[in-house]
Amino acid sequence: MSEKIVGVAIPAPDAQSIIDSVVEAESVGVKAVWLTSGGDAGDALTALAVAGARTDSIKLGTSIMQTWSRHPITAARQAQTIDAVAPGRLRLGVGPGHLQAMQETFGAGFEAPLGHLTEYVKVLKGLLETGEIDFQGEQIVAKASLPGPTGVAVMASALRPRSFEMCGAEGIGAISWVCPHPYVRDTALPSMRAAAEGAAGEMPPLVVHAAVCVTEDLAGARDAVREQLGYFPHIPFYARMFAASGFPGSEESGWTDEMLDSVLLAGDEETVALKVREILEWGADEVLASVVTVGDTDESRMRTMRLLAEA
Repeated sequence: MSEKIVGVAIPAPDAQSIIDSVVEAESVGVKAVWLTSGGDAGDALTALAVAGARTDSIKLGTSIMQTWSRHPITAARQAQTIDAVAPGRLRLGVGPGHLQAMQETFGAGFEAPLGHLTEYVKVLKGLLETGEIDFQGEQIVAKASLPGPTGVAVMASALRPRSFEMCGAEGIGAISWVCPHPYVRDTALPSMRAAAEGAAGEMPPLVVHAAVCVTEDLAGARDAVREQLGYFPHIPFYARMFAASGFPGSEESGWTDEMLDSVLLAGDEETVALKVREILEWGADEVLASVVTVGDTDESRMRTMRLLAEA
């Protein structure tokens, strides 16, 4: 990833809203969009296939596609289809999701999730980059071919140092989510860089998630994060990450002001632009923004979107 950019997470209640939001983001000048998995909005890759046909240049990404929901060969073939519609624009971010949800929804054993993710990205990356795979792992078996290589970049979700290390070692981009920025800068980034050097490879891209709100109402921006991203501190995986970041007990406390200030970029246009540039300067290749809104939702969202398009 040579150009440092800012992308935007697209939350939407249904597939048509997703597609409309992607088209709108490109029209505003946003360089990249990211979709999460599941929910009433349906399948993210299907939505991105349609959005790719409706847009010209905006990068399209999943953050994340859950690995337990489909075999990597199936995911690769879906990605190949999108790449044919929108060449070189798809970043396929994958991750294991959360234990309870994956067990209840897919009946997944969720055993050794990092090991499963590592095998998954080996298959996915190998198949998409070379057009063929013959892989026998402890959890995944795959033998297939595509008509040829694709321009799809494989990435993975990362919370703890070992997952950032895996991304560095495997040469795939890492995507953080609600990770405190000092933790990403001082712990995750060095772990990822050291693993890449140990594997004699180049440092892959680092995508740093941030909640963003262009506003003069800083207290309102904090409350917006609590409302719109409120459940993450209560999830065990995330609680352990917050504890390692210096915020123990998040399962009970929820978002504290100190935690919020470690993930939230808020202020007027100049202030937020400076905070975005700081993240890119200390080593991120992309800021993945979750736009949170205060007051008039549409007006607040567009104010932040315009700033992110210019940042």
